[in-house]
Amino acid sequence: MNTQLLLIQVFNGLVNGAFFALLSLGLAVIFGMLRIVNFAHGALYMLGAFVAFALGQAAGIGFWWALLLAPLIVGAIGVALERGLLRRLYGLDHSYNLLLTFGLTLLIQDAVKQIMLTRYSVSSAPYTIPEQLVGATNLGFVFFPTYRLFVIAFAIVICALTWYVIERTRVGAVIRAATENPTVTQAFGIDVSKWVTIVFGFGVALAAIAGVLAAPIYSVEPYMGSELIIVTFAVVVIGGMGSIAGSVITGFAVGVLVALGSAIYPPIANTLVFVLMALVLLVRPNGLFGLPEAR
Repeated sequence: MNTQLLLIQVFNGLVNGAFFALLSLGLAVIFGMLRIVNFAHGALYMLGAFVAFALGQAAGIGFWWALLLAPLIVGAIGVALERGLLRRLYGLDHSYNLLLTFGLTLLIQDAVKQIMLTRYSVSSAPYTIPEQLVGATNLGFVFFPTYRLFVIAFAIVICALTWYVIERTRVGAVIRAATENPTVTQAFGIDVSKWVTIVFGFGVALAAIAGVLAAPIYSVEPYMGSELIIVTFAVVVIGGMGSIAGSVITGFAVGVLVALGSAIYPPIANTLVFVLMALVLLVRPNGLFGLPEAR
């Protein structure tokens, strides 16, 4: 593999890594704070893409407004799911949450499939790249699609802001306290249930952001999150369950690993992720960046 092809594959990997990072970040936030294994995360990622598409079809809302509104709408759906369903399972074995969110995955996917077939008469729909990001940018060694560079940069900004808010601000301190020691936090007059809902909704909104960003690249279809979520769970395990920084770093690294594997020997590209996961777990059972709270 020559240097130019290697660099192209690295950038392609960073694009996929951006989606892995955003999705695994949402999973890490939800699990690290709430100890909920949200198997519906992939379906909610798809829902973000579908809502962006539906907003465009129904009201002519373009990419930029959809990038704001779709995560808010899907985040609100996440809040409703937490309030109406997941909250009833707190204190029970994690398998109950897993089974519920798996059921929600099937329900969301089938609902979107039926809506697309009956209302739009398609099973998969393209989503237009915004005019400002059409074309390619000269990186010196190759012309790379401008939109894909935007995806990388935007994902890095969102991940960095999330880490900063949770780890370095008073709001983040309240969130961590409310979820790690709810009894003491409640004694200080803080409404713990409100913060639990906010954290879950925020984690879901991160998945929706990834979905909106992915729509112009992969198109919108009901099962677009099915395979991606499996790799994302592997990313979370490799990085360390509940580790925000670990999820982001590992997400981008896995994206690059898969891209390089695809260039060298395509049949093993996706397998590499799970080989890496097995090796990491043998050496560090808590993941590369595993936090004590998540052990």
